[in-house]
Amino acid sequence: MTEVPSPQLRISDQNRESALSALGEHLSAGRIDIDEYGERSARITAAKTRGELGEVFADLPAPHPQYEEVQQAIAAPEPAAAPVPAQPGTPDNWSPPQRFVAAIVPLAFIAAIALIATGTLAWPIIFVPIGLTVFGKSMWGHDWNHDQNRHDRHLRDRERRRELRDSFREHRRGLDR
Repeated sequence: MTEVPSPQLRISDQNRESALSALGEHLSAGRIDIDEYGERSARITAAKTRGELGEVFADLPAPHPQYEEVQQAIAAPEPAAAPVPAQPGTPDNWSPPQRFVAAIVPLAFIAAIALIATGTLAWPIIFVPIGLTVFGKSMWGHDWNHDQNRHDRHLRDRERRRELRDSFREHRRGLDR
């Protein structure tokens, strides 16, 4: 028979990190906005019991914070995090022609604008960088830009969670002194 833990049990830093990670997933999924994320993450960092954490996630579906099952006197070291493989469509996976077109398009726009401004060439020169952009989209599809935006948003969310976790740890160190 499995016993349900009491909501009055105190939580650890690992539980708070698990809760912040779960909350970040809800932010990434669009269930909460950035303001609500800030409010809830503040409540998580101030939480002392499982019941207080449960209140933060009461209106959200899974994932919820994970609680350790086994009480250990000495915490086991965490395994090193595996590097995140690059997603398709990110600059790490671009072929040399993709890299070339991505680099040349902004330069072509700048050159076209400069040539038009100086009167060296007529305004139709602006169609060169536009043509390069159309060529790139037709060769590698429209989704590569969408994948890049999603990947950038994921990196920003992960960095924000890391900053919150670090500020929480600094706050805890200040309280322990």
